[in-house]
Amino acid sequence: MRILSIHNNYQVRGGEDESTQAEANLLREQGHEVDSYEEHNDRISSLNPAHLALKSIWSQESYHIVQQKLKKPTDIVHVQNFFPLISPSVYYAARSAGVPVVQTLRNYRLICPNGLFFRQGKVCEDCLGKPIPYPGLIHACYRENRLATAGTIAMLTTHRAINTWLKQVNIFVSLSQFARQKFIEAGWPGEKIVVKPNFVSPDPGIGSGNGGYALYVGRLSVEKGLDILLQAWEHLKTPIPLKIVGDGPLSGLVVEATQRMPNVEWLGRRPMAEVYDMMGEAMFLVFPSKWYETFGRVAIEAFAKGTPVIASNLGAIAELVDNGRTGLHFRPSDPLDLATQVEKALSYPQELMQMRHAARAEFEAKYTAEKNYHQLLEIYEIACRISS
Repeated sequence: MRILSIHNNYQVRGGEDESTQAEANLLREQGHEVDSYEEHNDRISSLNPAHLALKSIWSQESYHIVQQKLKKPTDIVHVQNFFPLISPSVYYAARSAGVPVVQTLRNYRLICPNGLFFRQGKVCEDCLGKPIPYPGLIHACYRENRLATAGTIAMLTTHRAINTWLKQVNIFVSLSQFARQKFIEAGWPGEKIVVKPNFVSPDPGIGSGNGGYALYVGRLSVEKGLDILLQAWEHLKTPIPLKIVGDGPLSGLVVEATQRMPNVEWLGRRPMAEVYDMMGEAMFLVFPSKWYETFGRVAIEAFAKGTPVIASNLGAIAELVDNGRTGLHFRPSDPLDLATQVEKALSYPQELMQMRHAARAEFEAKYTAEKNYHQLLEIYEIACRISS
């Protein structure tokens, strides 16, 4: 099978980019031919806002590039992310060549201008289900820029009006049932959206959990709940060490916290091998996100190491973490309840050990490369049947 993978990369490499690359590598390892077409957001600075807006609606350049690539017989065009530089024009190029199209929904961009359902520090669904997502323009939701947001809304409205999403894409892939349900709430037909999670490969192997610390891994940003995490640590009766791995706009807040709380340590970015080692030795990983995560890759990486996760009861992360079995839930944006759940985990070491076994079993049952490969092939077969 030959697959053309299409992806618009971010300036800062993140979970979406890593998962996209892992999927392509998996297909190649299984003997499939994978061609790729990528754009990088570092090109945005070279475009004026009006040009970028028009390009996000329809990129003739992308259309021609895909046309050329599809002169070689291709079985599937798999679009991972087209926004903003590639545009939905690639769907039409694939359709003109008679090649089925699969689109992975790695964020909420097609139903929310900023792609997150998150604004001013909390969940926002103002644009959900609206034919024209005008609240996004009022609040300048994309890049906090009204002109850039207008371009995003123009793209969404145009392609909604001409039925691009429903007529040009054979099947959509959601990373979780939660995210799938949000698209259905927005009016999308559920029969066109299947669920396939991300995966972890190679298997990093189980850890011991004997490190005596809690761990946070991820971007240091508002939507990730860093403020909630740090406030919770101020309320702990048992001052368990907290290691924070990552970087981002809230790094200053983290530095200030380390000066105030000696049991909080900021390690910045670390190589993935080192992160896995820390995950395996951690008593548990904390996932305090305040937005509707579409998945939660860090959680399944922790599961692969046999490490339970204490997560906010919100979005897809609440779906991934089985409360009381593979981790614990706390009330979203509630540092006191997070502190309570941390104390609970520390008070019951035997139950925590049982969670370690359950977390590893969850990884083996759902998030290995082998499981994911069979799911992906089944999706491609469905797309081909729909197209024929």
